[in-house]
Amino acid sequence: MRHKKLSTLLATLATSTIMMAQGWPSAYEGVMLQGFYWNSYDATNWKNLESQADELSQYFKLIWIPQSGNCGSESMGYDPIYWFDNYKSAFGSEQELRSMIQTFKQKGLGTIADVVINHRKTLTNWVDFPKETYNGTTYQLLPTDICKDDCSGKTAQWAQQNGYQLSQNYDTGDGVDFARDLDHKSLNVQNNVKAYLNFLLNDLGYAGVRYDMVKGYSASFTALYNETAKPEFSVGEYFDGNKQLVTNWIDGTKVNGTIQSAAFDFPMRYAIRDAANNSNWSKLSKGGLATDQTYSRYAVTFIENHDTQTRSDNPQDPIRKDTLAANAYLLAMPGTPCVFLQHWLAYKPEIKNMILLRNLTGINNQSSWTQNENYVGRYVLTSTGTRGKLLAAVGSSAADYTPTTGNWALAAEGKNYRYFIEKSQETAWPSLPSGTYYDDTRVTLRAITETEGAKIVYTIDNTTPTASSLTVENGTTVSLPEGSYTMKIALLYNGRVWGQTERQYSVKSFKPYSISVNVNADQVGWQSMNVWSWGGDGSHKPTATSWPGDNITTTTTQGGKQWYTLNYTMNSNDDYVNFVFNTNKGSQQTENVQNVKQTSYFIVTTEKDNNGHYKMQDVTSEYATGINTVVTDRTSTPATTTVTTIDGRTLRKFNGKRTANEAIQGLPHGIYIVNGKKVVR
Repeated sequence: MRHKKLSTLLATLATSTIMMAQGWPSAYEGVMLQGFYWNSYDATNWKNLESQADELSQYFKLIWIPQSGNCGSESMGYDPIYWFDNYKSAFGSEQELRSMIQTFKQKGLGTIADVVINHRKTLTNWVDFPKETYNGTTYQLLPTDICKDDCSGKTAQWAQQNGYQLSQNYDTGDGVDFARDLDHKSLNVQNNVKAYLNFLLNDLGYAGVRYDMVKGYSASFTALYNETAKPEFSVGEYFDGNKQLVTNWIDGTKVNGTIQSAAFDFPMRYAIRDAANNSNWSKLSKGGLATDQTYSRYAVTFIENHDTQTRSDNPQDPIRKDTLAANAYLLAMPGTPCVFLQHWLAYKPEIKNMILLRNLTGINNQSSWTQNENYVGRYVLTSTGTRGKLLAAVGSSAADYTPTTGNWALAAEGKNYRYFIEKSQETAWPSLPSGTYYDDTRVTLRAITETEGAKIVYTIDNTTPTASSLTVENGTTVSLPEGSYTMKIALLYNGRVWGQTERQYSVKSFKPYSISVNVNADQVGWQSMNVWSWGGDGSHKPTATSWPGDNITTTTTQGGKQWYTLNYTMNSNDDYVNFVFNTNKGSQQTENVQNVKQTSYFIVTTEKDNNGHYKMQDVTSEYATGINTVVTDRTSTPATTTVTTIDGRTLRKFNGKRTANEAIQGLPHGIYIVNGKKVVR
């Protein structure tokens, strides 16, 4: 009986938590990452994202990923075919997706699903949606679930000619031409969508939803679906800079007077774009949802996304300059900031520091804020969090700004932005967040304290700083030595040490290195081979200007096989090369070979993927005698250290303990065996 009462209590608490879900949490302090950009198939690969869980979860509470269902071909996900079955996307398999979501969840990082329900692609003709079975129930959309005016009447004309009947209802919003617009008045559509949301949230394990193109159907349907699914996090893409229209949509999601979804703050985004692109920072005063106390809770703020970024196929509507200053404004304001993946990758240390300072002061989506200065060259604001205040200056003259009133200390600065926090925070603050850095790395150590004359003490040997530790003046910039360690810094005055802060640094040296990529086509009998390649730093492009790319003329022999060989240089620590190999003027091609950064060997197999492209088998471990990449293994080795090549040739032998990194120091980039274990340099 006792267990029954406990179960009842837990069920009641769970139900209460669900009932509290109202579109977006109040006083929410989390920052979201848009974990993709257009054609980010490498960067957003599920396995690649999962490998970054430790780092991402230190700064973000939510990550929005692309629509993860199958679209029938390589796609960013906005033309879905399957909702339940065949769950393999251009970013990975269902198993990899589930693993990533679960890993993120364990780290405290919630995954936001991209939900595309305004429209849906069909299989072989205009109206044949797939039949799918989930949890013993069969789900299928029918021709009568397609809006009467789909595709400006072209679908109705085709249906009449081929004996099909569409819905008698007109679309309740905007339409698209590349897929069928769904009639959300249809009970069958509603039941399919509700089951789909249940699958995403309660089976795959998503933490919340991002509704794509909500202009395409009435806001009342978002209310209907969220009332059933009850996601804690829901945000709609109402793509419009008119604040009144966006707030009308938010209000349109109400159920019994309660808002059921947040919205992306396009009005604020356009204010930021105009300020940055025109070097007129007074335009920030236009604001958006986040600057409105009534709607800031439901504002998911951003400055760039996959629809606004510059793309090779479409110039779109990007922030053309002052990206850092734009992010500084975003992360100092109320609302829930959504950082764009390209910005995160390009400005990771700076954005990390901004998020850390936002978190230190406790700024949330309903924080109060004030405008301090507002003119063409500079915009200054103060946001009040639950644990302190953050003062931000952005604009072309931000570097000249220092508060003349209040008790502020400079905490971070960069091109056209400065962050100040109150001295009462009483903390030592380094300019570099935790992370991996290369070559000459320097960090500025600042004293955030009301104690005049306080200095900084620090250690890098994992000991706690004391009055006798290395001591520097406030604002001193020090060089970080190569290696991996925890840097502990603290305030010092009259022998007293306090306000300690820790950062984990891994500092490595990098020199450009060469790799070869080798491909064997014996299984498929190709007599010639072309390559289309592109790289992480943009330098690895084919000399040919159009498909099928360059003809490969260099061949080598290894292990009794002939290989088509290509040579590349890795120019930065995050450089890589991608390939598509083909023959017969490109009529036969392989699948994409992605993220190659070391000497590699691939075999073109006879097996094909869903797109009819030949699959590639990575046989590098069987054929390579040396692989070029960066050392990551620093595990201590026994007292006698022996270094050999992977084919058994002894290169070095030491008497005395060495780390794997020390043992191979100075050797060319490659794979080595250190006391029986593979080590990569």
